[in-house]
Amino acid sequence: MDEILTRRLRLRRAQPSDLDALHAVLSHPTATRYWSTLPHATPGQTQAWLAAMIAAPSESSDDFVVELEGRVIGKAGFYRLPEIGFILHPDHWGRGLALEAASAVIARAFARFEAPELTADVDPRNQASLGLLTRLGFHETGRAERTFQLGDEWCDSVYLALKRPA
Repeated sequence: MDEILTRRLRLRRAQPSDLDALHAVLSHPTATRYWSTLPHATPGQTQAWLAAMIAAPSESSDDFVVELEGRVIGKAGFYRLPEIGFILHPDHWGRGLALEAASAVIARAFARFEAPELTADVDPRNQASLGLLTRLGFHETGRAERTFQLGDEWCDSVYLALKRPA
C-alpha cells in the first residue's frame, strides 16, 4: 500500500512533481526552525532531498508526503526506521493535521515492520513537536547537549520512544 487516507488527509509516496510544494515547506524559516537542515536556499537543494526520499529503500524507510484537499503541505513518516519525522507548512499548523498524519504513519509502521519501538529526536525548544509526540504516547528516554550543528548554531536533543502496542 503506497497511500494512507485519514479523515482529512491523503498520505502518499513522494513524486518528482512534488518539488515546488515541498520547497515551499523546506525553504520556510519558521517551518524549518527545528528541522534537521537550514531552510533550503534553492529548489536544487530540495530536489536532492526529494530524490533521496523517493530512492529510500522500502525495507528501512516508510515516508509520505502529506496532502490536504489535493495540495502537498508537508511530509510525515520514517526516512530511516525507527525514527519518525514530520514537517508541515506553517499555514497548516494548529489544526491537528500533524497529529492526524503522525498517528497514521505510526499505525502503519507497527503493522508493517517488526520494530519493538519507534523513536524521535527533538530539539528541546520545539515544544509543539514534544507535545504532539507526548499525545501520541512517546516518552522521554534521554537528553543530550550539542548533538547537531545547523549553520553556526549548536542544537540539543530530547530522545523519545514509543513501544510497540501489546
